[in-house]
Amino acid sequence: MAVIETQATLHEAHRDNHTHRDVNGGWLRPAVFGAMDGLVSNLALMTGVAGGAVGHQTIVITGLAGLAAGAFSMAAGEYTSVASQRELVEAELDVERAELRRHPQDEEAELAALYEARGVEPGLAREVARQLSADPERALEIHAREELGIDPGDLPSPLVAAVSSFGSFALGALLPVLPFLLGAAALWPALLLALAGLFGCGAVVARVTARSWWFSGLRQLALGGAAAGVTYALGTLFGTAVG
Repeated sequence: MAVIETQATLHEAHRDNHTHRDVNGGWLRPAVFGAMDGLVSNLALMTGVAGGAVGHQTIVITGLAGLAAGAFSMAAGEYTSVASQRELVEAELDVERAELRRHPQDEEAELAALYEARGVEPGLAREVARQLSADPERALEIHAREELGIDPGDLPSPLVAAVSSFGSFALGALLPVLPFLLGAAALWPALLLALAGLFGCGAVVARVTARSWWFSGLRQLALGGAAAGVTYALGTLFGTAVG
């Protein structure tokens, strides 16, 4: 009885400690990249313009224009990129589907050879390949995973990628503009809010990637602050030269 209870405890502990995050979703990368890009690029754009000693209205218009242009650009780029990748994968799946239809025995032998190469006993490998090849759709799924490294039922969505990029970029780019829209006349409230947003984004990302929240937050804060500082200095330099 004690042995059975111990085994049950071990199985439960293994189950609780053997879960994995979703690393194949089509939303995470564009959402994270979009938010970071929106924050950094719009903050850098606005600080660069502010460095040129322009008026409050010019900074606000620049920030709003950067938000709109960047969000649409990100969405279009992500949609095109993911759609092209998906079309390529679907074309390869069509090739594999045609081969399964025209040469089923050869494809079954190929699958058996693959399992043998991984250490499965030859007779068992042939039997497994035979059973898996009985259903054409299941055979296609197995061949796609083994030969192409993809899951036909879990392809990324171009629309999800585009919407994630658009929304996250717009949200990130809005932070440095928001203080000006609420009546701020100086740059420092926008700078503080944007840097706090960068730290917060880095900390949130750490919840997904399992990195320490403070390291991820400080890394994003340092990168965004460096970009803003460089563009402000360039804006000051160019503004003085032009003026």
